[in-house]
Amino acid sequence: MEDEIIKIIEASLKPQYLQVINESHFHKNHIESPQTGQSHFFIKIKSNTFKKKKTLECHRVIYNLLDKQIKNGLHALRIEIIKD
Repeated sequence: MEDEIIKIIEASLKPQYLQVINESHFHKNHIESPQTGQSHFFIKIKSNTFKKKKTLECHRVIYNLLDKQIKNGLHALRIEIIKD
C-alpha cells in the first residue's frame, strides 16, 4: 500500500518533497484497526499544487486521490503539508 500511495501522489501532485510512513504498528491493538499492517499512514508533502490552498483543501486533495485505497483497507491518514 505504501508504494501505491507514493506512486499516486507523485504522479498527480509532482511533489518537491514526499515522505510516506507506515504507522499501522502504532494502532495494532485498536479495536477499529483492520489489523492488515497497511492501514495507517503518515504523509508529509510539499507540492506547488498546495501553494495557494488552505490546509483543509490540501487534505481533501489527498483524500480524493486515495479514495480507492480508502475503500480497500486504508483506514487513516495523518498528513503534514509543508508550505514556504
